[in-house]
Amino acid sequence: MDALDRKILTELQLDGRLTVTELAARVKLSVSPCHRRLRDLEREGAIRGYRAIVDPAAVGLTFEALVFVTLRWEDADTVSAFEEGVAAVPHVLQAQRLFGDPDYLLRVATTDLAAFQQLYDQRLARLPGVQRLNSTLVMKHVVDDRPLPE
Repeated sequence: MDALDRKILTELQLDGRLTVTELAARVKLSVSPCHRRLRDLEREGAIRGYRAIVDPAAVGLTFEALVFVTLRWEDADTVSAFEEGVAAVPHVLQAQRLFGDPDYLLRVATTDLAAFQQLYDQRLARLPGVQRLNSTLVMKHVVDDRPLPE
């Protein structure tokens, strides 16, 4: 991957709806080589896909929390069962496995505190292998959906 590929990635992260012609103009490349590079980036997996970024508040998800999860055991079966279970919870927007304690960080969005409490008690606390949950509320997003650095 060279500097031109990185520039293509930066431009697409800023505006994923660019046409190949617009993208080529922004990176100062003719359309055909730009299109070839774009397809190579997609085929190699540097570009995983394209999607709309939806404002959670616009769809009624105005409450966000970070939930730290500590598992009771960390054997392969428990980890696998937990990860499958958490992947099935639609309100979990992100789930990251961590080194050390806690074991996982979940980013959760709900409509309000009552909905979060219900999700916490009825789904998250009942996930396989959970020993402890600890949450903190998100006050404000300072940096959100920033493009990756070049």
